[in-house]
Amino acid sequence: MAPNSLPASFQLFFTAAFFLILLHLHHCSAFGQNYHDALRKSILFFEGQRSGKLPPDQRVRWRRDSGLHDGASAEVDLTGGYYDAGDNVKFGFPMAFTTTLLSWSVIDFGKNMGGGELGNAIRAVKWGTDYLLKATAHDGVVYVQVGDPLSDHNCWERPEDMDTLRTAYRIDANNPGSDVAGETAAALAAASIVFRSRDPAYSRLLLNRAVKVFEFADRHRGAYSSSLRYAVCPFYCDNNGYQDELLWGAAWLHKASRRRVYREYIVRNEVVLRAGDTINEFGWDNKHAGINVLLSKEVLMGRAADLKSFQINADEFICSVLPGFSHTQVQYSPGGLIFKAGGSNMQHVTSLSFLLLAYSNYLSHANHAVPCGETSASPALLKRLAKRQVDYILGDNPLRMSYMVGYGPHYPQRIHHRGSSLPSVQAHPTRIGCKAGSRYYLSPNPNPNLLVGAVVGGPNISDAFPDSRPYFQESEPTTYINAPLVGLLAYFSAHP
Repeated sequence: MAPNSLPASFQLFFTAAFFLILLHLHHCSAFGQNYHDALRKSILFFEGQRSGKLPPDQRVRWRRDSGLHDGASAEVDLTGGYYDAGDNVKFGFPMAFTTTLLSWSVIDFGKNMGGGELGNAIRAVKWGTDYLLKATAHDGVVYVQVGDPLSDHNCWERPEDMDTLRTAYRIDANNPGSDVAGETAAALAAASIVFRSRDPAYSRLLLNRAVKVFEFADRHRGAYSSSLRYAVCPFYCDNNGYQDELLWGAAWLHKASRRRVYREYIVRNEVVLRAGDTINEFGWDNKHAGINVLLSKEVLMGRAADLKSFQINADEFICSVLPGFSHTQVQYSPGGLIFKAGGSNMQHVTSLSFLLLAYSNYLSHANHAVPCGETSASPALLKRLAKRQVDYILGDNPLRMSYMVGYGPHYPQRIHHRGSSLPSVQAHPTRIGCKAGSRYYLSPNPNPNLLVGAVVGGPNISDAFPDSRPYFQESEPTTYINAPLVGLLAYFSAHP
């Protein structure tokens, strides 16, 4: 019988068996990783993305103060926060998601970080929340972006030299943005848990603000890309709708406040806000898989029978991601990397792997496995798949290349990042103008400033990687690639 004429059940069995063997071989391989070193560097990256007045303990020394007048045109203080990627715009939607995932990393895996790195991770969270508090300081208004993206993307210049338009974009009752407001509420609520015992006053401030921002998001429903289309599209356009962010915000407020009103909101709005949609997606635009995993913890602990449908969705998410199972909806490269079409694939790798790891821990505590057709997925299998993805990022891949800058002997040298690719202010004190930076963008030389810890968009479906700035989908780092990776690296540094 020819291989392609095998019954489907046998093909499925052999595919699953092959992948499990592959996982086992990688799990037992001698390709050791220094997860704690990678953790340290993954957190350090955020200091290279800082905007505003840098503190005396700033460790990325080639960076300087930038964006010191952000918000001035609107007569508000919008200094601080993070540049999302390799440009100089402060996009509020991905910044809030970054802050939520950094907080979740600390909540679930902070105990694995060690004192020094836990402190650095908490400071990274606070750099985000301090900005989000400024952006939500006025009732009924949320500032969701600083910088005109067309003006910014027309230039290749250091953030310290910016002379592009620093327009402050806002949402309000007449120009709603439930998506970005819902994510901002989630970020503030999640961070309030991080600071609950460490700084109770700050924690209360975050939670109270999260409540207000969520009420605004829910009362004035609409997508921010409809209100601010030319400012946010095609960069961080909400293609998925705002409904998932309302559930996501409510889920984090439920977890942070323990107020019954948020649990009732989730149950009441589960159907109307499409909780069961696209269950294998998770990222800055789509929160569905994250909602299901987050809420499943209580179900698995026997404390929330009314949320059982979310745990069923979470189980389906697991089955959709595991290769070799009948309902797999995620591609894998020949080298074993999760791959989804579109830009910056590593965002999917780190976000989905984070959910695999978080859910595996929840399952372990409940002594539960995930039923996938005629077989089941154990917590240990989920952990191995998540670890396999992390190891791929760190160099266990066909190119034997780390996709984290500064980690390992071979890593990207020409990342798509303005500050990294242009001479530092210390090396070149005079200003480098908008178009004068183009020669550095087009240069074949390595970037002069090492953005340690930056994880780039990564290789294509064939495991090939062009180490070249113009290939931004592969060579650009983002904060929301690193944020979930922090949690992954923390866990595997303690459980290698």
